[in-house]
Amino acid sequence: MLAEIVAHPHWFWLTLGGLLLAAEMLGTSGYLLWSGIAAVVVGMTIWVVPLPWAWQGVIFALLTLAAAFLWYRWMQRRNQPPRSLLNQRGSQMVGLQLTLSDALVNGFGHVRIGDSSWRVQADSDLPAGSHVTVTGVEGITLRVAPRA
Repeated sequence: MLAEIVAHPHWFWLTLGGLLLAAEMLGTSGYLLWSGIAAVVVGMTIWVVPLPWAWQGVIFALLTLAAAFLWYRWMQRRNQPPRSLLNQRGSQMVGLQLTLSDALVNGFGHVRIGDSSWRVQADSDLPAGSHVTVTGVEGITLRVAPRA
């Protein structure tokens, strides 16, 4: 049997790949998936281009490491939670363009947005009717700047 494996190494790698993929179905780690795929790729490569056993092992190790690293990087990017503004009404308003109904005195005033009144702050006094853009939120105060 050992003579058959030495004579046809591609069957060894294809069998190893199949066993690793079957074992992956029993677990959920994902690591055996990439090792199994690497073994199948080595088996198909050796089927086309016969290489010595040492090179086969090196190719298998490199493919496994590369696939595991790429999978890790993909999962790292995929598992980052999206920045949610849910229940952060003030932050949702950044970029909103408004028209002041009352003048800002000492840089402070109020503006109506929908059915609520919001305190606004600007770097300077602005007359009623000025067009402003919400640039940020500080607590419950919206920071505004005049629109150009």
